[in-house]
Amino acid sequence: MAHPPRSIDLTNVTEWADGKSRRKDDYLAVEEPLEICVGDEPVSVTMRTPGHDLDLAAGFLFTEGLIRGGEDLASLEIVAEGSEGRPGNSVHVTLAPAVAPDLERLKRHFFATSSCGICGKASIDAVRARSLRPPNPDFRLDPETLVRMPDALRASQAVFGRTGGLHAAALFDARGELLVVREDIGRHNAVDKVIGWALLERRVPLPEAILVVSGRGGFEIVQKAIVAGLPVVASVSAPSSLAVRLARELGLTLAGFLRERRFVIYSGEERIRGKA
Repeated sequence: MAHPPRSIDLTNVTEWADGKSRRKDDYLAVEEPLEICVGDEPVSVTMRTPGHDLDLAAGFLFTEGLIRGGEDLASLEIVAEGSEGRPGNSVHVTLAPAVAPDLERLKRHFFATSSCGICGKASIDAVRARSLRPPNPDFRLDPETLVRMPDALRASQAVFGRTGGLHAAALFDARGELLVVREDIGRHNAVDKVIGWALLERRVPLPEAILVVSGRGGFEIVQKAIVAGLPVVASVSAPSSLAVRLARELGLTLAGFLRERRFVIYSGEERIRGKA
């Protein structure tokens, strides 16, 4: 019998409050490595919160350009760990016979982005070289719909509610209906999980959807959204300068500080009806 992945751990801690201390149980978000292998070749190891690992692997391969769509995936399999059938920390991917990804390019990319010497121009040039299309220019969103999304996101963060230690990403439609939400210790992993879900559900591209993230809107989140065809990205916190540059260059609507009926539009204000 297969066991569900463990995303929450229980530990004993000392709490100090108002001059008094006490021992109590506390919940922690689980963090474990996930290895993604294409065939027999390992292409990535990422620290993540176990759960929805197939979504994560599919989204990662798609947003990093190793596959062009769900049709490029022949199979995805979580390798079991031990004799009890517990989910392991490895996803094995088999690609369709005609797909020949440049795995060395991917390894070089991750070596470069893990170093401190990469510059903003090089990052944007690398995205531009992939010939990504600007998102749907005709999409429009009511600002009153947008400001309701953070509450819907927070209400769906089951693990965050118990641990307080996870990022979340969610997809909404233009009416503000929640399509999917995923949590992870890494904000980029949470985004890959929701995009991977959409990919496996054959919903990509996503020209009529909105991506909302619980933290800041960084460059890689904007890049992943553009790959998925998303026209709008909104973050509860601030975007980075490089994320704003990329959003403006490729025509993505980027909003930040989305909280308490307020947001700031950094790019693509024409998609938000009535503006802010």
